[in-house]
Amino acid sequence: MAMNCIKSLRGIVITKEAVGMVDRRAFSAGAKKKGGKGGAAADAPKASSLGKEVKSTTTVGANILKDGTDPKVLDDSEYPDWLWRLLDKRPALSELRRKNIETLPFEDLKRFVKLDNRARIKENNFSKAKN
Repeated sequence: MAMNCIKSLRGIVITKEAVGMVDRRAFSAGAKKKGGKGGAAADAPKASSLGKEVKSTTTVGANILKDGTDPKVLDDSEYPDWLWRLLDKRPALSELRRKNIETLPFEDLKRFVKLDNRARIKENNFSKAKN
């Protein structure tokens, strides 16, 4: 929190002409190179030097080791089953409260208990903070 305030204060400059008026510093875009190709051609993204075969068989940029190589892409059957369920939408607490608790599947019941406990803790902390 304090670092955010410091960062925002660094960009504020008080001008001499208007005392009390606060102005924000602006930065220049930089000088253009002379003699080079300018315009939209310089701004266009460069073509990738990787071949299509490399792109489809490896995960480019996933290497975290200094001397390692990019990992190979495996078949879907070689990955764990839980990986494919990571992006599934899970029900919110309000939706779980509307359902009958006795008919919920075990995973939804665990989620309901966790979210309900979290909501009660937040409510208790809020009521204690007021007093």
